[in-house]
Amino acid sequence: MADDYLRRTAVTRPKLTSEQQQLLDSTIQEWQTACNISSQIGWGIGETRKTSLQDLAYDEVREKTRLRSQHVILATHQAAAALSGVEEIEDLDENYKTSRPEFTADTIKYDTRTMTLFDDGTVSLTTVDDRIRCDLALPEDEDGYQHQYLDDEDWELTESTLSRRNDDYYLHLGFRKRKPEKKIKQQNDAEDRTVLGVDLGIVNIATTSTAYFASGRELRHRHRQFQKIRGSLQQTGTQSAHRTVQQMSGRESRYVRDSLHQVANRIIEEALTHDCEYIAFENLRHIRKRTPPVKDLHQWAHRQLVDLVEYKAEKERISVEFVSPKDTSRRCPECGHTSEGNRVTQSEFECESCGSTANADYVGAKNVGWRFVRRGLQSSRRTGDSQLALKSGTVTSTRGFVPSD
Repeated sequence: MADDYLRRTAVTRPKLTSEQQQLLDSTIQEWQTACNISSQIGWGIGETRKTSLQDLAYDEVREKTRLRSQHVILATHQAAAALSGVEEIEDLDENYKTSRPEFTADTIKYDTRTMTLFDDGTVSLTTVDDRIRCDLALPEDEDGYQHQYLDDEDWELTESTLSRRNDDYYLHLGFRKRKPEKKIKQQNDAEDRTVLGVDLGIVNIATTSTAYFASGRELRHRHRQFQKIRGSLQQTGTQSAHRTVQQMSGRESRYVRDSLHQVANRIIEEALTHDCEYIAFENLRHIRKRTPPVKDLHQWAHRQLVDLVEYKAEKERISVEFVSPKDTSRRCPECGHTSEGNRVTQSEFECESCGSTANADYVGAKNVGWRFVRRGLQSSRRTGDSQLALKSGTVTSTRGFVPSD
C-alpha cells in the first residue's frame, strides 16, 4: 500500500554554545550506548519488533545510561530497525555473513516529544541534563527552501536526526503532509490518463517506458573508489584519518544526490514531454528483497530518487503512484507470457512464447506502467481510457499501440 503522505527533509544547523555542545556530545554518546545495549539484547534472542524490543531493553537501558525516557524508547526502536534489516538480508541469502549491528555514528534521533520548533526560528532539544534552546541557522532570504516547510502549517514535523561532523552539528528535520485528495480523485475519474512507467535497477538505476536509461555505472565506480580509500584510511586509525573519512562521506553523499537530481529531472522531463499525468514506480518495500545484499548503495539511491521525483512531480501536478513489482522482470509486455526463463541475463529479455526480445530494464518499466494502467481499468468509476507512454506513442487496452503525431 502506498504511503498517504509526502515526506521531505530540511537540513539546517543549530547555533550552539560550548556548554550546549558538550551536553549534546554526552547525549550522543549515551544514545550510542543505548542502541548497542538494545542491539545486543535483540540479537541474542532474535527479536526485531520495535515494541517487543522496547519492553525487553527499556529497564536495562534506563539503568545504564542517562537518557530520558522518550530517548530510551527511540533508541530501542532504532536498534530494532537495524536488526530487522539484518534479518531481511539473511532471508535473502543464508550464506551471506551478517554481524550484529553496532552503533558508532555521531547521530541521534529526535521526535516531537524530544524536540520542539518555535515560530521565532529556535529549537528546543532534550539532552541528558536539561533541555537546551538555540537559534537555527536559517537563510535570511525567505525563499530559502527550509521556509516552505517551517512556515507552512500543512507540513507536520516528524522524526528528525541530529548529526555531528567535524565539530559542526546538523539537524535533518523530517516533515510530512497528506497527499492532495484531488490526486486520489483524479486517479479514479481522469479521462484518458497517460502513465509513465519507471523501473529501478542496478545496471541502470532508472529506466522509463519511454526508453530513457539512467546508467548506474558511474555511481558504482565512484562508490567503489570511495570504499577503497575509506578502507585504507580506517586501517590507519588516526584521528586525522577519521576526519578525512567523514569528509569523504560528505563528498560522496553530495555527489550521489547531485547525480540523482539530474536523473529525477530527466524523469520529470519525460513525463512532461509525453503529457503524463502519472508516474508509476514499483513499491520500494520490495526492492530490498530483489536486490543483492552488497547493493546497499542502490537501495538508498532508489529511495532518494523516488523522494526527489515526488517532490519535483508535485510542482508539475503529476501524481506519483506505486505498484507491486511481482513478475515485472519476467512478464512479456507483448503477449503476457510470464516465466523465469524469459529473463536471459541481467540485461536481456527474450520471451519463451512469442520470441519478443528487448532490454530487460525497458521491459520492467513497461510492465510497471502497464500494471498501473490495468489498475485504473478495474475502477468502477472509470470514465476514460488509460494509456501507457512509450518512446514513439502510447498503448491502450482497447486501441493497442497508437503512434505519436
